Amino acid sequence: MPNLSVTPPNRIQLRRAVASSFLGSVIEYYDFLLYATASAVVFSKVFFSSLDPLTATVASFGTFATGYLARPLGGVIFGHFGDRLGRKRMLVMTMTLMGVASFLIGLLPTYAQIGALAPIALILLRILQGIAVGGEWGGAVLMSAEHATSRRGLWASFTNAGAPFGMVLSTAALGGTAAVLGEEAFLSWGWRVPFLISVVLLAVGLFVRLRVEETPVFKAAADRGTRTPLLDVLRNHPRTLLLGVGVGLSAFVAQGTLTTYLIAYGVRAGFARPDVLNALTLSSALAVLGILGWSALSDRVGRRPVVLAGALLMAVFGFALFPMVNAGSVAVLTLALVLGQAVIHPMMYGPLAALYTEVFATRSRYTGSSLGYQLAGLGAGLAPLLFAQLDASTGGGGTMMISVIVAACCLLTVLCLLALGETSRHDLTAVDSAAPATGRAADSAEPSST
Repeated sequence: MPNLSVTPPNRIQLRRAVASSFLGSVIEYYDFLLYATASAVVFSKVFFSSLDPLTATVASFGTFATGYLARPLGGVIFGHFGDRLGRKRMLVMTMTLMGVASFLIGLLPTYAQIGALAPIALILLRILQGIAVGGEWGGAVLMSAEHATSRRGLWASFTNAGAPFGMVLSTAALGGTAAVLGEEAFLSWGWRVPFLISVVLLAVGLFVRLRVEETPVFKAAADRGTRTPLLDVLRNHPRTLLLGVGVGLSAFVAQGTLTTYLIAYGVRAGFARPDVLNALTLSSALAVLGILGWSALSDRVGRRPVVLAGALLMAVFGFALFPMVNAGSVAVLTLALVLGQAVIHPMMYGPLAALYTEVFATRSRYTGSSLGYQLAGLGAGLAPLLFAQLDASTGGGGTMMISVIVAACCLLTVLCLLALGETSRHDLTAVDSAAPATGRAADSAEPSST
């Protein structure tokens, strides 16, 4: 089928789309990752106070993981309607759902107040968070990528850059609240403040998002779409979906290791909680620059070389990470997080925004990119839980196995990248075309910024 007749690009709308995607991602991941940080430093004491410390940490990471398990569901639900009704409508809904769920977490009674109902309510709200962020990412990326006519890797990556910036805000909010109030007041009520602030961020985000128009690519394809985008992906592009999951898995496993798991591990290793959170905040802030920089490079050399180099470096770095933390130096801990989260991880993570949009056609792009990304994202939710259980079963000596798992996931990414081929030349205006060429044909294609 010939490509669509797309309305000429509007630079104002592109800037609004990129700003909306970045801000929306910041807000979504502020809420989503605020829970991640709180699960490592607060929830084990507030919602699982009847358990011993190590078991409580595992239980807390378990509720954290439920959000990631719900993300593919969110991707399917919002992807389906996003491919049929439009990207913008779904993005307004996902932002609202996330903001309300996070606000309600800030109002939850503790285990000491209502018993087992407290962790049950926490899990339910975490599931809603997962559904919201599962639908947010794909739509936000498409709003930028489908408005762009050049430098697609850079513009799409602003959505991914919102994740570490959201981490900066969430860790700064929790760390700052703890520092101001002190340990007792923080655990009593202070941890609620960062969650309650979500309602303010929601109002700002909706104001920006409502000013963005629907993407010209979707408008042109609106009367040629499929009624069942999910079936289209599963029936016609299963190989592309599976390869996409494999490409992204290691980035998420590394993310879960460097952020959520390493917070709890660092505190147990003897570091003061503020020192760990400060190191994480610094590395997250620098990761924003890393994501944008490596993604811009992928517009010049292609997505595959950048992600491939990141996967190989992370496979090696995984074996140095825990010895660096175990050195007991705050400076070395900070260096480990900066190298891992701000330099190496962005190589794997930044170009994924453009890559996932480039391997699916317009009529099922929201569903396909969301499902592939969120299935890979299970690695970030399940890895901390798995690693905490390994740590518990070995009495704290399971870090070598953790490094092996990280390296194995990186190897899977390398193999899937080689099978998928380069994606940067794919035309986003295609309605029915499958993924870009794979194998030798893709190998011979020169990367393009369009």
